[in-house]
Amino acid sequence: MKNTALIRSIPYWLLLVLSLAALGLGAWITTDQIGVMTTTLLDGTATGVEVYAGQAWVVFGGALVAGGIIGLFLVLALAAAKTLVPRAQVEVVEAIDWAASDADGDAPADSDAHSASDGASIEPVQDAETSVEEPVTTR
Repeated sequence: MKNTALIRSIPYWLLLVLSLAALGLGAWITTDQIGVMTTTLLDGTATGVEVYAGQAWVVFGGALVAGGIIGLFLVLALAAAKTLVPRAQVEVVEAIDWAASDADGDAPADSDAHSASDGASIEPVQDAETSVEEPVTTR
């Protein structure tokens, strides 16, 4: 399993957004239907559709609210659990002392690449066309 940051996790953000959407939609359905039932019952114009279907819509909205709240608790629990999981320690192979290499005044590390350890020598060769000396490694 890949250990990524929780901020970069798409399922985490989907859970958060869908939980907030379910909570908002459920609250809107519930308050709207309770408002319709209340006004029609107080007016005396309530029909069976408004009263009995309104109750079913309120139950459905309540289920959405409950699902949204559970989703938000899961988001919080995941965030808390992620803080408890220790991060993998990065192993430092060799620490570089930059101050020591600058103080020595050594040549750059690339100059070592031109010297061969097997006894090869570098000789200047003159090019016939440009008459510029180029180093050539001979063995």
